[in-house]
Amino acid sequence: MKQNSKMTMGAPSRRLLLASACATVALAGPTASLAGEQVVKVGVLAPITGEAAADGEEMVRGAELAVEEANESGRVDGFRFEVVVGDTEDQSSASVVSAIERLSRQSDLHVIVTGYASTSNFEIDYMADMEMPYILAAQSSQTRDIIAQDPDAYPTVWSYTPSYDAYETALPPVLDQIEETSDLSFEDRTVALITSDNPYSMTIYDGLKKSFDDAGWTVTVDETVPFGEVGDWRSTLSRIRQDPPDVIVNTDYLPGNGARFMRQFMENPTNSLMFIQYAPSVPEFLELTRDDSTGVIYNMLGAPVVTEEQPRGLEVLDAFEARWGTESGMYGVALYEMTHVYFDALEKVGDPADHLAIGEAIGQTDKQTASGRLVFDQETHLAKQGNDYFPIQFIQIWDGERTLFYPEEYAAEDFRIPPWMSAAE
Repeated sequence: MKQNSKMTMGAPSRRLLLASACATVALAGPTASLAGEQVVKVGVLAPITGEAAADGEEMVRGAELAVEEANESGRVDGFRFEVVVGDTEDQSSASVVSAIERLSRQSDLHVIVTGYASTSNFEIDYMADMEMPYILAAQSSQTRDIIAQDPDAYPTVWSYTPSYDAYETALPPVLDQIEETSDLSFEDRTVALITSDNPYSMTIYDGLKKSFDDAGWTVTVDETVPFGEVGDWRSTLSRIRQDPPDVIVNTDYLPGNGARFMRQFMENPTNSLMFIQYAPSVPEFLELTRDDSTGVIYNMLGAPVVTEEQPRGLEVLDAFEARWGTESGMYGVALYEMTHVYFDALEKVGDPADHLAIGEAIGQTDKQTASGRLVFDQETHLAKQGNDYFPIQFIQIWDGERTLFYPEEYAAEDFRIPPWMSAAE
């Protein structure tokens, strides 16, 4: 796997930060609020500035909503909560280390949550050494690779998202189902694969490439772009148009990049189904693409499940929109639920400073969340994946609305042939 060159850092500088951080946290004493309650600060690592700022804003809003609800209801007797934020900016090692250092200086900091901090999750080692309760999402492959070597060494670190294996394997079978249940036919079984040079995108791309090959598909375009903002996709799209594939897959996760790719594709669309990884789930993607996004599909692990049998997903989405006046993508909901998982653990343990007991309580979670039933795999510390836990969901955008079409037991509507493909037939 290719690694972002910015994600390297020498051991001496890590040890210096760790010593400073541990000392700061150890010296932090309880602070009484005006009501005599003990203040507990919930740290949020989030990209507040930079290309992923839309995600960062969602993360902070999700945690703030949970904290506001807990304070108003007195959810954990004797405690009052505050959100403090560390800006991870471009997710480089220097930015993430700086954000952790700023958070660690906060008195009464007893938990940190994030959608994602770095692109490699190297900060997991910091959190384990600091014995800091840390709940994260994203980069599940990296989380698994780090923790599975010695799960007992990471008692306070847990992942709200499940294994990404389904991201790497589920698309070809779903395309087969689309063929069986719609008028769309993939006669040539050809696919164009585009990715970004970062661990998240590359891991999914590598897995998809193998899955398509195993399923008998032919890759007609295979391109990796540098990680970061891509202002013009037209050279890539020109190569795609020379031999139009049945399916186009772009695993670049930045919503701005995904939106530009979609808009520039629609300047001269090919008769190809469009799949974009993650980016369409972010509200910013719809704002940037508007009508151009109708027909695109994507999938999600850890996204809200909205069914009559599992009403919490809709309840959380409605609460988020009522509070912030906008819809939530994955990370608003995820940070909201992560923060409540911490509250559950604190209720059981009673002492926010007993970080190891809090970590153990988090690891014993078994509850229905907006994303499905949350149970952690004790060998990897990932949320369990599957239709009985966190299902992988395939979603299509149509007229500005997101509609779930797979798996069948959760589906709200059937898959529809994109309008540019209908026009080309």
